[in-house]
Amino acid sequence: MRLRRDAKVELISRAPLFENCSKRELSEIASIADEIDLPEGKVLMREGESGREFVVLLEGSVDVTRKGRKLATRGAGEFLGEIALVSNVPRTATVTTASAVRALVVTDRAFRELMRRMPSIQLKVLEALADRVTHDDH
Repeated sequence: MRLRRDAKVELISRAPLFENCSKRELSEIASIADEIDLPEGKVLMREGESGREFVVLLEGSVDVTRKGRKLATRGAGEFLGEIALVSNVPRTATVTTASAVRALVVTDRAFRELMRRMPSIQLKVLEALADRVTHDDH
């Protein structure tokens, strides 16, 4: 069963990166998000590689590891890779599906095109990122 657009908007609105966006802006972001299904054991992101997408987990779970050590397990409603949308920083961890997973994916190219079309999104995302960086405990 595919998600209705308002359900996509609801999930995307929970990402700290998009918390300041209006309903219309969130709807535009949802319009560029693809729904994908992945099997257990699939590497979504690899530590040290450049990122190309932002992922919202809809169903299932993933393991997050760094230098081979498990850091966390993430589940439905959680997000991964949002920094890749606005920066070319290498991935800080490897993410592997711990079960079958359904996810929403936004590519950096689609997101950059959207920010060109709707500059208001760019400003809000940059503000959210700046807030995250200044309050990050890592």
